[in-house]
Amino acid sequence: MKLPIGLSDFRKLRQEGFYFIDKSLLINEVINSGSEIILLPRPRRFGKTLNLSMLRYFFEYCKGEEKKKREELFKGLAVERSDLFKNHFGRYPVIYLTLKDLKEYSFGDFFKKFSRLIREEFERHYKKVKAVTESKPELELFMKIREGESERSLCEESLRVLSTLLARAYGINPVILIDEYDTPVHSAYVNGYYREMTDFMRGLLSGAYKDNPNLYKGVVTGILRVAKESIFSGLNNLDVCTILDREFSDKFGFTEGEVKEILDNFELGERYQEVNEWYNGYDFGGNVIFNPWSIINFTNRKITKHYWANTSSNELVKELIREGTDRIKEDLERLLKDEAPESVIDENIVFPELKKSERSIYSLLFFSGYLKCVEKKLVDDSMTCKLLIPNREVRYVYRSIIARWVEESFDSSKLRAMLRGLTEGNLDLFSRLLNEFVITTLSFFDTKGRNPEAVYQAFILGMLLNLSSEYDVTSNRELGYGRYDVLVLPKDKKGRQAVIMELKSITGFYEEEPKKAIKDALNQIDSKGYTEELKAKGYDKIMKLAVVSDGKKVWVEGACN
Repeated sequence: MKLPIGLSDFRKLRQEGFYFIDKSLLINEVINSGSEIILLPRPRRFGKTLNLSMLRYFFEYCKGEEKKKREELFKGLAVERSDLFKNHFGRYPVIYLTLKDLKEYSFGDFFKKFSRLIREEFERHYKKVKAVTESKPELELFMKIREGESERSLCEESLRVLSTLLARAYGINPVILIDEYDTPVHSAYVNGYYREMTDFMRGLLSGAYKDNPNLYKGVVTGILRVAKESIFSGLNNLDVCTILDREFSDKFGFTEGEVKEILDNFELGERYQEVNEWYNGYDFGGNVIFNPWSIINFTNRKITKHYWANTSSNELVKELIREGTDRIKEDLERLLKDEAPESVIDENIVFPELKKSERSIYSLLFFSGYLKCVEKKLVDDSMTCKLLIPNREVRYVYRSIIARWVEESFDSSKLRAMLRGLTEGNLDLFSRLLNEFVITTLSFFDTKGRNPEAVYQAFILGMLLNLSSEYDVTSNRELGYGRYDVLVLPKDKKGRQAVIMELKSITGFYEEEPKKAIKDALNQIDSKGYTEELKAKGYDKIMKLAVVSDGKKVWVEGACN
C-alpha cells in the first residue's frame, strides 16, 4: 500500500491506489447542514485540501463515461452506501479555488497570481458558458476575466459572475469551494499589506456568498476565522464550525481508531504508545484527534520525528511569543512544565491586534494547533480554556523558539564550547560559560519569578537542541521511580557519555548554602534509580549533574557512574 505523502488530489489518490482513511461522510454532513455556507477552520496539514478536493469530485457535474469513472473514485466508501449519493453525486457545477500557494510579498504580486488562478477556473467552464450565453455584455464580461484583462473590482465580482452563468448553463445552482482562504491574509499581515488584502477578500467572498441566489452550497477552509468585520462582513448565512464544535469534528485529522488501523495495516501496532506520545493530544469537538501529516510520515519512515513542526517556519509564532507580555513569557515556562495557563479563546482573529491582545495570541496558538484545550467553561459569555502543549512534537517548536533566542544572544563559539564542556565532562568550562550565558541571555525572563526552575530548564533545553544530531534530549519524563528534569542520551551508547540533570533553585526552596541544594539534587538522582535504568538500557558512561540557581548565579556539580 502506498502512503499519500503530500498528495491532496482526491482523484489521483484513489485512481493510483494510495492508502486512504475514509472521510467521505463529510459529504453527507455538508449536504445535511442547514447552512448554505460553512467555514471549517483547522490547523495546517490536517487534510483540508484533500477533503475539499473530495467534495469537488463528488458534486461536480458529470455524465456518461465520465460519470462511471467518477463513481469508481467513491467505490467502497461510506458515502456510496448513503441515499444522498444517488441524489447529489455528479449533479452540480463546481467553482473550486485553492489559495494555499498565494504567499506573496506584495499585493501586486498576489493580484497577478490570483488573476491567473481565476482565469484558469473561467477557462475550465468556458465551453459550457459560451454555449448558453446569448447576452453580448455578459459574454464580454466573462471574456475579460477569462483573458486576464479585468481590474480589481471586476476580479472581486468574478465568483458572482461565474456562479450566475453556471446556474443558467446547467439549470441548477453551483457549489463554490474555497480552500485555505486565509493563507494570503496571513502573508499580507506579515508583509505589510493587510488592509488592502482584507478589502479584496471581503469583496471576493461577498460576491461569491452574500445574498447570492445562484448558490447551492459554499464550503470554505482555512486555519483561522479572520474577524467577521474584516472579511465576512454581512454573511449572515455563514456557519463557522471550529475545533471547539461537535460538527465535522472527526472529519479532519485521524481519530484513535483510525490511527490504530493504520499502524496495524503497516505492522506497526506495537508502537502505538510511542506514536500517541508524539502526535496525539488534540481535542476536536470531543473527539481525540491525531496529526495526520505526522502519522502518515511516521508510518512511511517508521521513525518518530518532528514532521509537522518542520512544515512551517513558525516565524509568526516565534515573533508573538518573543514580543509578548510578561504573562505570555511566564506562561511559556508553565507550558514547558505541563502546567495549564488559562485564557479566553476568541474565534475571531484580528491580525493587527495580535501583539496588543494576550487572548488573541492564545487564540491563534490554539486554532493553529500549537496548544490544546483540556478544560473549557463559559465565563461572562466568553469561552475560557485551560491550555497545554498537545504533544512531544509541538513541544519541540517551543524549545526551538528558545534555541533561536539562545543563538541570537550568545556567541556561537562560546555556545559550542559550553556544550563540549558538558558532553566531555569538563564541568569547570561548562559552569563558567553557563554563568556567562545566564547573565547575557536570561534577562529575557525574570529568574526570580514564581517558577525559576522552569526558566532554567527552558533555556537549557533550548541550548541543548544544538546537540540533536548526536544526542537525544528529553525533559520531564518518567524514568526509574520518578521524573527527571533533563536527560541527554548519546546516539552512540558505547562511545559517549549520557547526562542526567537535576535542576534546583535556592530562591523560594532553600535558605541554606548552594551545597545543600547540590547534595539534594545528586541524592535525588540516586534515590529515583535513574542511573540504574540507564545502565540497564546499555549506557555505559553516565554523568549525574546538579544545576543549582539563585537568580542569575548558577552552580554546577557532577559525579560519574
